[in-house]
Amino acid sequence: MSAASKYNRISTVYELIDLPLELLFFRRWRKEALSGLSGKVLEVGVGTGRNLKYYPVDVQVTGIDNSEGMLEKAREKAEGMQNITFLLMDAEHLEFPDKSFDYVVTTFVLCTIPDPVQALKEMRRILKPAGELIALEHMHSSNSFIALFEDLINPVLLFLLGDHTTRHTLKNIEDAGFIVLEAEKLAFKDVFRKIRAKP
Repeated sequence: MSAASKYNRISTVYELIDLPLELLFFRRWRKEALSGLSGKVLEVGVGTGRNLKYYPVDVQVTGIDNSEGMLEKAREKAEGMQNITFLLMDAEHLEFPDKSFDYVVTTFVLCTIPDPVQALKEMRRILKPAGELIALEHMHSSNSFIALFEDLINPVLLFLLGDHTTRHTLKNIEDAGFIVLEAEKLAFKDVFRKIRAKP
């Protein structure tokens, strides 16, 4: 089953799955990462639209996802927001011209895209030269105990959500040609990070 099919199937209950993490950590990180953005923003893997309320009202946000079920939930959240556009699209094949956006945002998305480096190359292509990638992501820890736990839960999360807990996301961002400006450790040693990078 493809990742899109899995997310279509679980879209109605998706927000319950990580609700404790959302309440404890994610919503604070989202607000800090997104509330100062400006210009044209592409959110890759907009999901159920949890980020939408944190964008400034004068920012033009295009949210893409490859799951129609998730986009339906996002559209409900965006009702009345004039600055949000949604498109059904694959992150590995972005249908935008080069140098179109001031920011690209991913939040807990690079763990689910089948070929994250290809998707990141596309994100770099559509960013303006002075633009920036803002990524809140979880990744494989350099702490051996935490890494072992991630290795153990990986098959389960992969089956249920198409979610890889063993990805080296920081390296993937660099492999796609980005220059990392910041890789702030947020929680669980170095598992959750905020990454800022430029093309």
